[in-house]
Amino acid sequence: MTDDASTRGSARRVPRDADAPVRGFRHWRRQRPLVGGLLVALGGIEMFFSGQLDIGHLHVQLGIEGLQATIIPIALLLLGILAVTMPAHHVFYGILALVVAIYSLIGVNLGGFIIGMLLAGTGAVLVVAWMGPRDPAPVDGAEEAAS
Repeated sequence: MTDDASTRGSARRVPRDADAPVRGFRHWRRQRPLVGGLLVALGGIEMFFSGQLDIGHLHVQLGIEGLQATIIPIALLLLGILAVTMPAHHVFYGILALVVAIYSLIGVNLGGFIIGMLLAGTGAVLVVAWMGPRDPAPVDGAEEAAS
């Protein structure tokens, strides 16, 4: 009889050294509002490219010589990056990003044809709502010793 019974339930084990980068990124990602910051930055990038459009013979350009179509997407990109790199100030960056995203409805071709505004607004709400890393659950003996 072969030794299939002993290997049937065991999965192939990955060496700990190969799993370290994945665990490191996972830990880094949980320490900051990554998804919200990426959505804010993606909304800014989308607005930047929608502000540089030529539709047939119609050149779409709003604001003072199109300056707003450049400044607002750069501000959103910067706010998204700052929210990810400096998570201690996530509420401040999220509120600023939400205000700029709403203002882009007027300043940048209807907020990047609504898509960029929705991306940046959703990301800004996620940045503000981010709760931070969770503390590990206290052990029962530690609660009794603290009181």
